[in-house]
Amino acid sequence: MTPFLRLIISVVVIAGLWQLPYGRQILYPLTLLATLAHELGHGIAALAVGAQFESLVLHPDGSGLARWSGSVGPLAQALIAAGGLLGPTLAGVLLLAVSRWPRYVPKALGLLAVIAVAVALLWVRNLFGLAFILALAVALALGSRWLGAAAAAQVLNLLAVTLCLSLYQDLGYMFSATATVAGATLPSDSAAIAAALWLPYWFWGALIALTALVAMLAGVWFSASGPAAASSSNPLPENARKSA
Repeated sequence: MTPFLRLIISVVVIAGLWQLPYGRQILYPLTLLATLAHELGHGIAALAVGAQFESLVLHPDGSGLARWSGSVGPLAQALIAAGGLLGPTLAGVLLLAVSRWPRYVPKALGLLAVIAVAVALLWVRNLFGLAFILALAVALALGSRWLGAAAAAQVLNLLAVTLCLSLYQDLGYMFSATATVAGATLPSDSAAIAAALWLPYWFWGALIALTALVAMLAGVWFSASGPAAASSSNPLPENARKSA
């Protein structure tokens, strides 16, 4: 099976399972990772537009909330709302790009572990969120240290696909005016963008979903067409491998 086909299968399986009635529970660790990436996207976008990223909470039901503060204009508010939707996809595409070069993959896992610890210390404000993110950091650090290049690449690709698909874990959310976080009803991100700018929320939901899909497919193609893919699809003859 080619690297491109493996990535496409991963995309289809994860996205498909998330749409099933108990899909979020079946993929529970990935669901929490997607929610974490989504909320971090909001927080980092807030920092990028000059606001303050105050805190992040992650709930056992798979929901989360990022709090920010600051006086910013409508466009900046829209960018902060969009950051939670598109930010994880862009991060996932970056990880897919890194996976083109297997020798850098263990280092990438180690760097992600360090980032996870920093996020936990700087912004996470509830016990469940701290426990999950620190456990994630430990797993990433162990993977960086003990996994071989091929296995580490598989882990990195799984993380990348999960990030790219984070906004698809509940496709209806993109076309909804509200969201439920820990039992509370709040405006959805697409509704927040519509309130800050113009046009209805479903337009922004569709535009962001399409943008994320194109970016993800481009990242998958870029990753699968890299040096590692070329070497796996065109292996050396047996005698050449023995003499190398």
